[in-house]
This record gives sequence, structure tokens and C-alpha cells, in this order.
Amino acid sequence: MSCFTCRHMASRPLRVDGGQSTGSWDKSVADRPREACGIFAVYGHPEAAKLTYFGLYALQHRGQESAGIVSSDGKRVMEYKAMGLVPDIFNEQILDGLQGDMALGHVRYSTTGSSLLVNAQPFRIHYSGKSFAIAHNGNFVNARMIRETLENEGSIFQTSMDGEIVLQLTAKSIKKGLEEAMVSTMAQVQGAYSMVIMTEDTMVVVRDPHGFRPLCLGRLDESYVVASETCALDLVEAEYLRDVEPGEILIIDRGGLRSIYPKIQTRRSQCIFELIYFARPDSDVFGQNVYLFRKKQGEFLAKEYPLDVDLVMPFPDSGNYAAIGYTQSSGIPFEMGVIRNHYVGRTFIQPSQSMRDFGVKVKLNPVKELLKGQRVLIIEDSIIRGTTARTRVKTLRKIGAREVHMLVSCPPHRFTCHYGIDFSSKGELIAARKSVQEIREFLGLDSLGYLSIDNLVKATHIPRHDLCLACFDGKYPVPTDQKFTKTCLE
Repeated sequence: MSCFTCRHMASRPLRVDGGQSTGSWDKSVADRPREACGIFAVYGHPEAAKLTYFGLYALQHRGQESAGIVSSDGKRVMEYKAMGLVPDIFNEQILDGLQGDMALGHVRYSTTGSSLLVNAQPFRIHYSGKSFAIAHNGNFVNARMIRETLENEGSIFQTSMDGEIVLQLTAKSIKKGLEEAMVSTMAQVQGAYSMVIMTEDTMVVVRDPHGFRPLCLGRLDESYVVASETCALDLVEAEYLRDVEPGEILIIDRGGLRSIYPKIQTRRSQCIFELIYFARPDSDVFGQNVYLFRKKQGEFLAKEYPLDVDLVMPFPDSGNYAAIGYTQSSGIPFEMGVIRNHYVGRTFIQPSQSMRDFGVKVKLNPVKELLKGQRVLIIEDSIIRGTTARTRVKTLRKIGAREVHMLVSCPPHRFTCHYGIDFSSKGELIAARKSVQEIREFLGLDSLGYLSIDNLVKATHIPRHDLCLACFDGKYPVPTDQKFTKTCLE
């Protein structure tokens, strides 16, 4: 069943004809889901570090806290990482110093571990005469329990991020060989983990058995490329070969490629929010083109909610593609009713108290002459806390919009994510504590509707049992470490 509420619905006729940003951490950003992380790796290319730089540039939307690159010439491992955005961290001189034909890069948003340089990735240790570096995207739900066990056995941790447990577990089993050590590690960790581990001469690419996070393999001439999204392959002109399979351990070394599939029986649980929000629209994720999927969301919204309005508009850039799908399906004109300022960076000078909601207004400004006196339909991709949407709706009312409606291209977010996406705590999720009617009233809308889970799944062309929908229905595919969950996520 779809979720919809409308003020004075009986008196309003329904139309039935056929017709992601970077910037400072402020209140408007806090009202959005926080990014996952991005991984990019190159094996066997003389300019591996420079290619990795460009790959990370393409994946910048997945994390803006820190970035790093580790490279190897077969004997020595070099690294450079810092807080900030990719183009601000790396320059020609730094990249020239990252020598070798292997490189592993990472852009980070922290879901566990503080936002500090010590937690930036790739993370590297030196053990038994060998270097190990890891770049990880996701969350280990039993990380706290494993960490406590390892510390009781004498292991010393250098960071507070959960990915370090992988290197500690691998080091404990390394005498069996790297491949056996990785099989042993995968048998112990639970949760979402697309990751790459690099030594001086080998890369190990791993995706968890549920396949929560995307990870793909490409080829550039005689070299191999691994990336979180296909848009990064496109930028370096690498040919997409295939997705890394859920549960696969892919070894890349001088002998080429080989795969190990540990006997871990489970179902796929691909994260639906990768398609809804995180992935770049020019990427293919889980076998789906993201742009076309988001347009399909809009088409289903038009079928569920055939509203009689004057124009359809997004708040750039979150609802752009679903809005296009809605207008193409409904025949209602599409307009860019608010304009985004693309030159907003980190704001260190705080506005005066009288300039309320500055963080919201500095990014988007409405076109007053276009919207005045109009019945406006806003298409959004999600509502998390609702505070930013409330301010924007209030602005549209202030400039004279006659009616303001909103449709959301996914169901209400009622549950937190334990697998690497940092929604607010459940107490801050507006849909966890308010009905759709109450949310409509809080936002000051004439009507509010959410896409149903059934139509969301139909838009993916993926079987429902292969998707993780826990943020909507609370059905978590992997049990969580309750102590870890209570301490870090709730």
C-alpha cells in the first residue's frame, strides 16, 4: 500500500491523463543520508597512482571527509592520505612520489570510527616482513565483539575504525597463506564489506556474501581496475568486465585473476539505497542503470499519485531524475523551480543570528517569478529528519506559491541502517515517530505521498528477496552485535 496524505483531498481533482553534493557539514547536510565510502584500485599499470586519483575523483560523492592512496612497485609500499577532498589533497608532485604499477585508493565518510586522519583509509600495517593495506566500504556488525576478543588476546589497535579488524584477523592466519587467511577472516566477520586488500605484489578483492555494497571489475589495456561504481571505470576509460560476485574472493597477481568462493550459504541483500540515493546516475549498480531506475521511480509515482498541479520540480540534485520520470509520465511541465549554487564550499564564517537557515538558503534559491501563484509539486528522493524540507517549503510559501505538494520516490525511512549508511538515529527519523499525515503537517504541505515498497521493487527489476529493504521494513538480513548497535548506531 502506498503512503499518502492530503489536505482537503476531497475538494481537489486528481489528474489522470497519461501524461548529490559536496560541502560543509551543516544542518542541511545533516538532514540527508550520509555517504558510503568509495574504493578504486589498479593492478599492472605504470601510472597506477594517477589513474587511482582520477578514479577517486569520480567517486568523490561517496565520501568527502578524507582520501588516500597506497601504491607499490613490487617491493616498497608508499602512501599518502589526508583530510578533505581529492583535488585538495593530491597534486602532481605527490602522485609522482606514489610509484609502482599497483595502487589502492579510498574516499571516506565515517560510519564507525571518528573523522580523524588516523582513521583515514587505506589503512596499512606491517606484519611479519610484509605490508598489508585495506580500503573498505560498509560496516561489520560484529566488529565490537571481534575487537574485544582480539584485544583480550593481545592485539593492539591503531584506529577506531571497524575495517582494522580485517587486517588483524588476516595477520593471525597469514601463516596459512594469504588466500586461506582471507577465507578464515570472511568466516568470522559479518555485515557489509566490499573491500580491497593490497600487499607489495598482490591484490585481494572481496565482497560480502550478501552483496550489500557494489564493487566492479574492469580492464584497461593489460591492467585490471576495481571500483565501487562503473562511473569511475568510465573516467579512466577502462572496460567494464563484471561485478565482483557476492561472497567472492578475487586474487589479482602476476599470474592473472583467480577466484575463491567460500562455502557461506546466504541470500543476496543488495542495498536499495545505493540505487535510490548514493550511486552516481551515470553508474550501473547491481545490473541496473541508476539514471533509468530513478526515472522509473518517477513514473511509478505518477501512477500512484496523479495530482492536478501546474508544474513538477526537484530540489537539486536529489529529486532530479524521478522528477523527469514523473513529468514524462504525467505530461505536467517540468521546471527547475530552485537554482543550486554550485560554488558553495566549506563555510567557516558563521552568519549572524538574524540570518536564520543560512545553511539551507545559501545552496538553493527559488525562481520567484516562476513559482508565484502556482500549484507546485516537489519530487524528493527521501525525507530523513524533515527539518531542511520544512524550511524549503516555508520559503516557497513565502514567495507566493499557491499550493505546495511533495512526493517522495521511496517509502518512509522508519529504521536505521547497520550496514554502512549513516541515517540519523531512529529517534531522529521523522517517519519513525510521526505518521504520514503528521509529517505533512510538520512540513507545511498541501499533500504528501511516498512511493510504495512494491513499486520501488518493480522499478529495480531485481527480485525482492535479493534486496535489503531494512530501512523501510525493519527486516535486517544480518543479525547485529547488539552491544555494538546500541553503542554506535542508536
